[in-house]
Order: sequence, then structure tokens, then C-alpha cells
Amino acid sequence: MKALKNQFAVLIALFTLVFANAQDKPKSPAETVTGKIKGATITINYGSPSVRERKIWGELVPFDAVWRAGANDATTFETDKEITIEGSKLPAGKYSFFVIPNEKESTIIFNKEAKQWGAYKYDEKKDQLRVKVKPKTAGSSVEKLVYKINSNDVVLSWDTWNISFSVK
Repeated sequence: MKALKNQFAVLIALFTLVFANAQDKPKSPAETVTGKIKGATITINYGSPSVRERKIWGELVPFDAVWRAGANDATTFETDKEITIEGSKLPAGKYSFFVIPNEKESTIIFNKEAKQWGAYKYDEKKDQLRVKVKPKTAGSSVEKLVYKINSNDVVLSWDTWNISFSVK
């Protein structure tokens, strides 16, 4: 009987350990950032992956290929008013947000198909707006991907890069 109780206790401990490990935080948690630029409310929803000692630009995120600008679902960019991105008009609405990274010039894409998983079904024909920007080297490395909405621009920061675009 004592052996049976010991086996039961070990079994309960094992289940507790397995359940506790199953509750770990996701590696790329969902994040939301909201801010105002020139009276427009902008909301960006994205999965925030970590560098975790990987080479990001040119390897994990290949150059010259459409990237979902985050993890898991495609990143979404929503504005409640028409805004101007790098000199081009973007109507009010919700868009999937993609980047085609390159060391010299990256392409920022606002696609009308807001609900997408990654960039697997990305359709260029549904692009509302594309603009080109120059990525900048960050002063220090940023472990978790983060978006910042400032008074006149939006900045994607991850690893050693900042990709920003002006908003008016």
C-alpha cells in the first residue's frame, strides 16, 4: 500500500511538472501599440519575436523577400483617418503590414487583406500602398521586436536595425 502511495505521489508530481512547463510564455507574444499622429489614431498589432542569438537581417529574415514584419499572424496597421506615409496618401482603414528588407533600401507595404497568417498568401495585387525607406543601424541591439509611434513617424526596431517611415 505504501508503494502504491509513493507511485501515486510521483505520478502527481510528474503531471504537475509537465503542466507547469506547458504554461510557458510564448516565444513571440502578441503585442499592440497605439498612438496619435496629426489627429489620427494608429494601432499596430504584431507578434514580438526575440533575437535569441540568431542572425536576423539577411538570414532569419531574408533580404528582398516579403516579411510579415513580426511573428505568427501578419502585422496589422490601422488608422482611423487618412494619413500620408512618406509623401503618399493612405486611406483610413485596417491593413496587413509587410516589409521587404534590404540593407540599402527597404519596401514598406500596406495590403488591403488585413487578416492573414504570415505572408504565405500575400497578394501584391491587394497592396494599397508601397513606399521605400532606408533602414538605419541602431545604436544598440534590441532583443524583442518593437514598434514605436512617435509624433511624426513609426519605427520598427529589432536587433541592430531601425526601419522608420514618416507619417503626416
